[in-house]
Amino acid sequence: MSPISGDHTIATILKHDNKTTSYKIALLRALNDVALLYPGLATAGQPVAVPLTRLAELWTAYYWPFTAPDQPIYQGARALVAGQLRNDMAFRPALTELRRQWQASGQLAAQPADGFFLLTEMRIPRRHATYAPALQQAHAQAVAAAAKALLMPIRYAGPGEWTVFDKPARLDQLPAQAQTLPGTRPQDTCLLVPATLWEAFHRLSLYVEALCLHEWSLFTETVTQPAGQPVTRGQVYTLLTARPDNRRPLTWERNQVDILLHENVRFTCPWTQKPLTQPQHYDLDHLLPLSIYPVNELWNLLPVDRQFNQHTKRDRVPTAQRLTAAEPLLAQAYATYQQSAALHKVMHEDVALRFTGLQPGPSFPAQLAHHATHFIDDVAAARYVQRF
Repeated sequence: MSPISGDHTIATILKHDNKTTSYKIALLRALNDVALLYPGLATAGQPVAVPLTRLAELWTAYYWPFTAPDQPIYQGARALVAGQLRNDMAFRPALTELRRQWQASGQLAAQPADGFFLLTEMRIPRRHATYAPALQQAHAQAVAAAAKALLMPIRYAGPGEWTVFDKPARLDQLPAQAQTLPGTRPQDTCLLVPATLWEAFHRLSLYVEALCLHEWSLFTETVTQPAGQPVTRGQVYTLLTARPDNRRPLTWERNQVDILLHENVRFTCPWTQKPLTQPQHYDLDHLLPLSIYPVNELWNLLPVDRQFNQHTKRDRVPTAQRLTAAEPLLAQAYATYQQSAALHKVMHEDVALRFTGLQPGPSFPAQLAHHATHFIDDVAAARYVQRF
């Protein structure tokens, strides 16, 4: 590919490819989201192996609001095969069952963004384990069904078949120079994304997402819906852009921090440099705000000055200079977390989901702080987030 072909490929698939379902749009949106969450991979100039399950997890979140039992929204024509109507989405039954299991669990009042909420819950081992086996199984089946459905848009993206992407294969069968996402196993079936295409997603993240949302909304508006009930592009856009609020109470994490405070361990706010000595003095803040992307991993949760958090930071991100200045205080907080056996275990589990190359030992907190600040700055820059 030429240096500009990644841009051209994305635009051509979204604007000109033949579409019988929204699958191709969802594929590009998922790749764009994954590229955003692993920005460091865009600098190496090598193809990236993305497990199909990672894309499928995102699909369960995207398509979640279209599977309401009382008001489904079709995502394509329903073909008549052997006298029977097929589903508009091959994985609709599995995703509908997952949604039913989730709503039956009575965890929280139903919202369109529940798919994103559940995605982050199931990605974090300690939270995954808190859910009933039936819900865990329903989630695994929905992800597997979505991963199978992904093969169609991968195959037919662009002109002809397998012209943009090669057929997915196990990681241990892909070229050795392929970069991998943290946690990818040799036996995982992966989509190999060309380096120029990955770089285009990274560089144009906000624009690609906006174009995906626009084209998806327009496409769904043209689909014949159940009982002839029309759906407008505005309704679809609202569903596609729904994001979870902070509905997961951070009770366990906050209790662990409170225990440290009661043991006379002190934290320092990375933004104001104020000492945090009492439970009523701090908020447990998402360094990368949930409004940008839901990342509930422990490294992204730190005690900060309550007044500053609620009145100044809010859903904004520090400037690059402020992040650099705060890096030693982040390292100090991570080192403090390691004084708690429970937090130490959880932090290392969560870090393994996001970062690679960190070495164990005394320098681990400083390494993590360096990675975290660069990650937050890269995501904020890619999405043109408001800074403070």
